[in-house]
Amino acid sequence: MTAEPYSFDPETEDPRAFRAALGKFITGVTIITCESGTGPIGITANSFASLSLDPPLVLWAPAKSSQRYPFYMAAEHFAIHVMGAEQSEISNGFARDGNVFDVLDWETSEHGVPLIGGCLSCFECTRTAQHDGGDHSIIIGRVTRVTTRPGKPLAFFAGKYGAIEKPS
Repeated sequence: MTAEPYSFDPETEDPRAFRAALGKFITGVTIITCESGTGPIGITANSFASLSLDPPLVLWAPAKSSQRYPFYMAAEHFAIHVMGAEQSEISNGFARDGNVFDVLDWETSEHGVPLIGGCLSCFECTRTAQHDGGDHSIIIGRVTRVTTRPGKPLAFFAGKYGAIEKPS
C-alpha cells in the first residue's frame, strides 16, 4: 500500500518540503574542481548533467550562496569528477571544505585544473556559457578530455549516500 500523495505550491510551502521532494530523484555525486588563484578548490555537487554529444557539452549549477561560487564563475577551465561508491569520504570532505587536497591523490591538468585520481569519470572542461538559474547559476562546459574506469557509482537519495549495482 502506498501513501497518499501530497501536493503543494513550492513558492508558498516550507522550502524543506520542496527540497525533500527533489531528494526523491536519485543522482550521482560529483566533485567540481578549478584553480582559485590561490590554489586548488573543489565542491561536491549533484547538479551535473550531460547536455550534448556533438559538441561534447556538460553543465552544472553552483549555488550563489556558496563561498566558493565566485571562483567557479571566474574559472575558464574546470573538471567534473564522477565519484565511485567507495569515495563518499572524499565527497563529504568537499561538501564541508573546498580544500581537502592534502589527503587526496591528485595532479594538475595542462590548464592548471586539479584532477582527482581514482574517480569513475573525469571530464576536463572549458567554460562556454553561464546563465542565471534563480539561486544558482548554470555553467556549461565543453569537454576537452575524459578519463574513465569501471566501477560502481556513488549515488545520493533522500539525503543519504548509496551505491547502485551495475546492470547485468
